[in-house]
Amino acid sequence: MLNLILEPLQYPFMQRGIAAALLVGVVCAIVGAFIVLRGMAFFGDALAHAILPGVAVGYLVGNGARGPLFWGALVAALIASFGIGAISRGTKIREDTAIGIVFAGMFALGVALISTVRSYSVDLAHFLFGDVLGVSNSDLVMMAFFGAIIILVVLVFYKEFLVLSFDPLLATTLRLPARLLEYLLLILIALAIVVSLQTVGVALMVAMLVTPAAAAFLLTRRLPIMMALAAAIAGLSGVIGLYISYYANIASGAAIVLTTTALFILAWLARSFIRVYQTKAAAHA
Repeated sequence: MLNLILEPLQYPFMQRGIAAALLVGVVCAIVGAFIVLRGMAFFGDALAHAILPGVAVGYLVGNGARGPLFWGALVAALIASFGIGAISRGTKIREDTAIGIVFAGMFALGVALISTVRSYSVDLAHFLFGDVLGVSNSDLVMMAFFGAIIILVVLVFYKEFLVLSFDPLLATTLRLPARLLEYLLLILIALAIVVSLQTVGVALMVAMLVTPAAAAFLLTRRLPIMMALAAAIAGLSGVIGLYISYYANIASGAAIVLTTTALFILAWLARSFIRVYQTKAAAHA
């Protein structure tokens, strides 16, 4: 058993992959808690796909270099976030409709741009499905930097985000800058998606944002505990998923997401068992 654990760690790419998976897990869990509480899963999914034109432009400008891809994705994510916010608040169009419009338009633009690159199916495939084992030291530094910014902003505005998530009416009564806080949360989600891009890819991104937080939500109703549990679930999923990927020779992003889904099912079963036990205990009392 010890050899099974230690063998993959002799490779630097596995060490960097595990570090990246843990970083992404913590960041996605913290932001994902607000996504689950506010019912923004569709927004997260749409935003993950809306960064595709930014990735394509970054690829065309940088000839495949990682730096332009990252910054292109970040710009596209911010444009999509502000576009959704502007359409839903500046018109009578509902937010889910605005998300659909921006998602469809930007995703189609991304496909159109990617189709101009002859080798796109190979060169951009890891951004669609993840390539955590290809993370470099510079990628880790960038992920850690932006991850730290996300966590710092959440800590600074924790009380405001808490009130806005649980009681928007109270936030208005307290005269909190609700619209500014909403845009700030959209920016944090955009940053989290771009930071996580290389780990699980565009296609599987929403799972890392939603599934660990949803599993934690089943087990607790206190936000700090929910965030901690979600971070533990996401981090554990990343590590276990990488080991499964290494030994089973399957895509790393898919292995991580499948592990996260399995842990969600365990949390759901545990919650169901607790409810049955509480019901029986109440009946006997």
